[in-house]
Amino acid sequence: MAFGLFLVWYSYNSTTPEEREQIIHYISNASPFWVTISVIIGILSHISRAMRWNYLLEPLGFKPKIINNVFIVLISYFANLGIPRSGEILRATALTTYENVPFEKGFGTIVTERVIDLLMLLIIIMITLVLQTDFILGFLEEKGVNILGAIGILAFGIIGLFVGTFIIRRSNSPFALKLKGFLNGLLDGVMSIFKMKNKWPFILHTLFIWIAYFGMFWVIKHTVEETVDLSLSQLLVGFVAGAFAMSTTNGGIGLYPIAVSAALGIYGINSISGDAFGWIMWIAQTLMVVVFGTISFIVLPLLNRNR
Repeated sequence: MAFGLFLVWYSYNSTTPEEREQIIHYISNASPFWVTISVIIGILSHISRAMRWNYLLEPLGFKPKIINNVFIVLISYFANLGIPRSGEILRATALTTYENVPFEKGFGTIVTERVIDLLMLLIIIMITLVLQTDFILGFLEEKGVNILGAIGILAFGIIGLFVGTFIIRRSNSPFALKLKGFLNGLLDGVMSIFKMKNKWPFILHTLFIWIAYFGMFWVIKHTVEETVDLSLSQLLVGFVAGAFAMSTTNGGIGLYPIAVSAALGIYGINSISGDAFGWIMWIAQTLMVVVFGTISFIVLPLLNRNR
């Protein structure tokens, strides 16, 4: 949280009063229509996630109410704005409270979801690299980044991962045994997707969730004049940069606009327009989580007051 607030201060002080005035002008004059469309797409992604959750819970013998799932998911995103990853704990706890699902089983399905989300993000990153290889490599060279050195570090990391995995598999230490059990559990959770009864609806929901994530990012381009002509593949670069920022600070506070602006800068979008794009996107989605998360905190106990 402190790091995110520092970045907000840094962003403020790294711009001139004239630039700040322009950014505020863009934000205050952003099209309510496109911002609303972005928020609606975001809500649909959360509803889809709530529905998908039941496909993981059904094989365990549980089928919570979809409306409860929706409120619990929104609460978890709201909690993560304050304390990173606290939303996952709260999500499993709320499921135990209102749907009598044992905490460890509910939490296991949430971990599986996160693994699937990570795989989807990796797929999007690979697609982005394929579509925008020339631009990204040209930008890195322009900034003085040694491409061969970066590839060497990546190769070293992959080799280190395999060596570490081999050592852990051969080790019988208590820590290694716990780690092996945890990793095997994650692998079983991921592979269970292909064994579940409703695997195709689960896969379709997963695709919809990530298409919606990109969709609510894509429509924001219509709120800033300079970004209207950006192509889908160019916006993917900004989307990936924003995704990393979201996982670095609480809900991307401070870092999200900086990351998105830097990514769009590769395509000649000036820092003022890039910052405005990032701030409009971040403010819209954060307000959505805060408003609907607060409503969910209030409504969920009322809806289940007999439990």
